[in-house]
Amino acid sequence: EFMQAFWGIEAAQAKAFQRLASFVRQNRALPYLSQFVELITFAMKTHTDSLQLQLDGCSLLLEILSQALEQDVVMNLDEHVISNLLDTVRKHSENEDLLSLVCTVLMMISASEVAAENLRKVGAIPDLLSILRNFLHNEKICLPCCGVLWSLASSDNIDQALLKSAVPVTSAVLQEHLQNGPVTESACSALWALSLQGCLTENDYEPTTALLLDALRMNLERPVLVKTVCRALASLLRLSEIAALSFITDSKGSGINLIKETCHLHFNDPEVVGSICVLMDEMAQYDDVVLDMVSQKMEELLFEIKSHFPSS
Repeated sequence: EFMQAFWGIEAAQAKAFQRLASFVRQNRALPYLSQFVELITFAMKTHTDSLQLQLDGCSLLLEILSQALEQDVVMNLDEHVISNLLDTVRKHSENEDLLSLVCTVLMMISASEVAAENLRKVGAIPDLLSILRNFLHNEKICLPCCGVLWSLASSDNIDQALLKSAVPVTSAVLQEHLQNGPVTESACSALWALSLQGCLTENDYEPTTALLLDALRMNLERPVLVKTVCRALASLLRLSEIAALSFITDSKGSGINLIKETCHLHFNDPEVVGSICVLMDEMAQYDDVVLDMVSQKMEELLFEIKSHFPSS
């Protein structure tokens, strides 16, 4: 009631944010989380020129969303809430600290199908791509932006042309952050979703395959990333023989040897091995790749896998 009575007074809203934060930190806000989010985002929209209020609001939203996640509370935020957040993005498009907070908020809410659909409706993708192009160097921005792209590309009713424009940007993020495991993981997930949607063109297959192999080489110890890259590569090989030939003729070494190394490193992880098997199944549809698989004694690896996971 206090916030609604003094919408136009910035100092009042800032004071209200402090009060809401104390409720959240005392775990007394759970029944009111959705209402809190609506109040906070409306206050941010009302005072969109105030950078400090935007920063404080986004920080508080992150606390609320984190608490909701811990308590398994689904936050199906409506279009108005998401539109208010995008207003913040557009008004403060040069402030990297604020953008990293807003994009993290968007990533957390995009896990909900309803919220992902609302993000699509309010036209979030062009904003995300613009942010990525402008701040390609910033890992705190690239990671959540790619996370949102993954959620949106995994949902239905997305403009195909718009998604296709995300491919070069996402590839640029991956190239820039190959040595940063979390960002690479997020970018690979987005590329996988984009490939499943048929967004890659014939000209994308070879460079994307090489890029995914680089991501795997440089992050072999990360099981989630390994699974994602194998699934993404499998998707590419399913689509194109160009990707398959690129896989076995990569200038930095054959993908077959890399897959063998990866499999032995994660041999006790059934999910990773399962993803590798999905990839090998796609590899086996091309005669030239099969010849390489035979010469590299992949049959022995397959027997090892079968023996190790007899019930799978």
